[in-house]
Amino acid sequence: MMRRRGAMGRRGPGVVGTVARTAVVVGTATAVGHGVDRRMDRKDAAKAQHAEAEQAALQSQDEIADMQVQLANMQAQQTQAAIQAQAAPAPPAGAPDLMAKLQQLAQLKESGALNETEYAAAKAKLLA
Repeated sequence: MMRRRGAMGRRGPGVVGTVARTAVVVGTATAVGHGVDRRMDRKDAAKAQHAEAEQAALQSQDEIADMQVQLANMQAQQTQAAIQAQAAPAPPAGAPDLMAKLQQLAQLKESGALNETEYAAAKAKLLA
């Protein structure tokens, strides 16, 4: 004998209703899970970007400090060179300038008035 669905009816949503409800729950859970993953990825990316910015700022500060040290060293060298230039004795007023003499010899050689041997002898005599 076959049962009729009459007065008793169905007691629950049935197989199709249960499958549909399960599909909705699974779909919602998946969407929420993906949303959480995307949010966590954005947070991680923001933290990484912030860390990179801090590292770049620290590196820039280190570079600035290095440049300041180099500048101080260069200024000290310039000051020392200026002190040495002031302390160097001036050549005597009657003594000829060695550089001027060497330039005159080079001009004489270029003009052809001196050959290579004469130029070398005159130069050696000046430098001695």
